[in-house]
Amino acid sequence: MPPRTVVIGVDSSTQSTKAAVTDTETGELLAVGRAQHVVTGDGGARETDPEVWWQALCDAVAVGLKESGLSASSVIGIAVAGQQHGLVALDRTGRPLRPALLWNDTRSAPQAAALVAELGGPEAWTARTGTVPVASMTATKWRWLRENEPANAEATASVRLPHDFLTERLAGVAATDPGDASGTCWYSTATGAYDPELLDRLGLDLSMLPEVAATGGTRIGSLTESAAEALGLPAGIAVAAGTGDNMSAAVGLGLGGAGLLDHPVLSLGTSGTVFAASRTRPESTALSGFAAADGTYLPLACTLNCTLAVDKVASLLGLHRDDATPGGEAVLLPYLDGERTPDLPTSSGLLTGLRHDTTPQQLLGAAYEGAAFTVLRALDELLRACGLDPADPEVAGRPLRLIGGGAQGRTWVETVRRLSGRPLIVPGSGELVALGAAALAASAAGGGDPVAIATRWNAKSDDAELPPVERDTKTWEHVGSVLDKAAEPLLGG
Repeated sequence: MPPRTVVIGVDSSTQSTKAAVTDTETGELLAVGRAQHVVTGDGGARETDPEVWWQALCDAVAVGLKESGLSASSVIGIAVAGQQHGLVALDRTGRPLRPALLWNDTRSAPQAAALVAELGGPEAWTARTGTVPVASMTATKWRWLRENEPANAEATASVRLPHDFLTERLAGVAATDPGDASGTCWYSTATGAYDPELLDRLGLDLSMLPEVAATGGTRIGSLTESAAEALGLPAGIAVAAGTGDNMSAAVGLGLGGAGLLDHPVLSLGTSGTVFAASRTRPESTALSGFAAADGTYLPLACTLNCTLAVDKVASLLGLHRDDATPGGEAVLLPYLDGERTPDLPTSSGLLTGLRHDTTPQQLLGAAYEGAAFTVLRALDELLRACGLDPADPEVAGRPLRLIGGGAQGRTWVETVRRLSGRPLIVPGSGELVALGAAALAASAAGGGDPVAIATRWNAKSDDAELPPVERDTKTWEHVGSVLDKAAEPLLGG
């Protein structure tokens, strides 16, 4: 029997890094190393020193390898999936000039509005890049940097996304993939390349950006001697291009050209996202029309406020996160960090419908309902972007795959189930971003389509399937009515 080989899939998220040591043949998750991040900033600012990510990656890999009980010589490949959209500005030596501006930094909302107007409106951006700029997108952050920190912008020799920065540290090669690149708003999903006119409009030179590999599983180089020493891994192992976290989760679920197409996924994490892999190029101004890591598309809607926002409400009420009941007349829109979908970057949380008999448990339940409603409302638009009719019984009956940290929470699952009325599938693996990155690493190390690899691995997984319950249309309509009426006068829409 040949010796066991493993790959390492890295999930570098907003709050932490996870390194999944994964059996190359079976996809068995042998160990997961973890290391925390520090996010700083007041008001709309959200920043992290990229060197924190690198150190966390080194620490997480060391812990994961030790817990696996395997020698470093068994590792044949590594790939990074990172939080999308963050702006990393590097000097000529490849070192960060300042902390990275993260995806949930909303200071660039004015720049986003200006960019939309300059190109002729939302439809013009959707036609070119697939996505309308909002404060989350990298292009808006670059313009913010130029306008607010011109000295740092002038000194910038290279611009990277978070996963690009880490991949370059691993392989010494400036590379990205279509999936993460499509979240910048300077990459065109229509042409599959950087858009020269948009780069010129933004004041970016093509030489400042990484090359775009064909897929996230493309081998873009080998682990350098210096990176190998820092990680305790063999030099020369395969390094994949990697991708963004949402694209990697799709790979981990087996979504893509070699797997499931047009099947919706709801991710409950720091942000809430709903997405699907599709061969249809999305052209909806209400969605982010991303590319996927495997050459298909990944239409996606993302909210800024999900599990952390609800946990904050639980903390304020002195309750455990699962000590909640349905909100009743109370509506709580937990937009604690502004909001991206709907585009309300300067909004704050809103509570209405209080009565003498309203309980703390109902207020917490209302926070769950507000957060879940916000991301579920985009589901029909997502299905239309895939060329499907949401009212078609077959489409309406397709299960909703529920992933992310919230998928492990009883109240989150039941709230989504009640408000969607759909059957749910909760995948057995709780580390889908890292698992998707591992499939990209396996693709880079041995060839093969990463989605096909993940699909083969998933055949052995233990998924939980929950039948639908009657949809709570009363709560759905109540929350929707409050949001629609409050958006302009109270939420800043």
